Amino acid sequence: MPISFVKEGTLLGKSICNEKGKTLLAKGTRLSSNYIKRIKSFGIYSIYIMDKYSDVELNDIISPQIRSKAIIKLKETYDSFEHDYSNDNLYNKKSIDKADENISNISNISEELLNDILSQKDIMVNLVDIKSADNYTYEHCLSVSIFSIILGIELGLKKEHLKYLAIGSLLHDIGKTLTPSKILNKNGKLTTQEFKIMKKHTLDGYEYLKASNKIPSPARIIALQHHEKIDGSGYPKGLKKEQIYFLAKIVSICDVYDALTSDRPYRSAMTPNDALEFLYANCSNHFDINLVRKFSNKIIPYPIGTMVKLSNKNIGIVKSINTGFPLRPKIKILSTNNTIDLMTQKNIVIENVVYNENEALA
Repeated sequence: MPISFVKEGTLLGKSICNEKGKTLLAKGTRLSSNYIKRIKSFGIYSIYIMDKYSDVELNDIISPQIRSKAIIKLKETYDSFEHDYSNDNLYNKKSIDKADENISNISNISEELLNDILSQKDIMVNLVDIKSADNYTYEHCLSVSIFSIILGIELGLKKEHLKYLAIGSLLHDIGKTLTPSKILNKNGKLTTQEFKIMKKHTLDGYEYLKASNKIPSPARIIALQHHEKIDGSGYPKGLKKEQIYFLAKIVSICDVYDALTSDRPYRSAMTPNDALEFLYANCSNHFDINLVRKFSNKIIPYPIGTMVKLSNKNIGIVKSINTGFPLRPKIKILSTNNTIDLMTQKNIVIENVVYNENEALA
């Protein structure tokens, strides 16, 4: 739920932690106005809540320990790059040795991440990670890596390629440490000059990763090509279709999906269903349609517990997902407490996601 919709007295549904895994506010905390202000001060714009409508526990795809470790190592690696670049130390032996050490740490994290996901069966993405403004880049890269691995598994990739995918997606935005925050967080369209600066992050990241002997070539190419588009309108090289590395195409889709479903200082997050609509709408020019189809197989557009408005104007809560048909879940109607199955009620569709029953009915 967007923080602007949260009322005093609401119970927090998932703990809020910092990048080291320390709990800032525990699940079950009754949110006072001061707590709500405190959450906003963390740069968090959406939270999970406990409500009277749903009693389903949504579990994270990866363990909290791996998540915390990954965020810490990503921050160390990205900060090290920014420091060395700022002090013109990027290619001296000490900096290269440090870069190799950081890359080794990221490689180890990617192995843990991959093994954790491979140990689970039939993973579906049914929740959105809550990100803070301060740690957005690291949390975003971790989410993109998780989604990329899941898509890679769905595509039947070998473990070697899944490992490349994991490392490359964790490091795909390392060049953004050199992009001014006023450009990254700008509310509105970038000027031509600002966009030129923004586009440099792919080349900057690639050049840094190229200097390390520890990172495999496919992972470097992911950092270089994750903003290329199949119609040639992307950057940095304007590559088309099969000119773009296959793993970079995967990361491109996961990168955009996670960015769209994340809150940013200048806009609210899209719902999963709207983000999938965006991906499909841009298949003819930006994304490989076959990869988008495979990706959409793993995303639950209306996660369990989501409040929705139906085409018959009823308000309901998503109770369960029909396997293979995520757009047609079972819905508990709030006004009657009856549950309907959209697989059998074919004349009814979900119109949109809502966050307050009274406002939705107004």
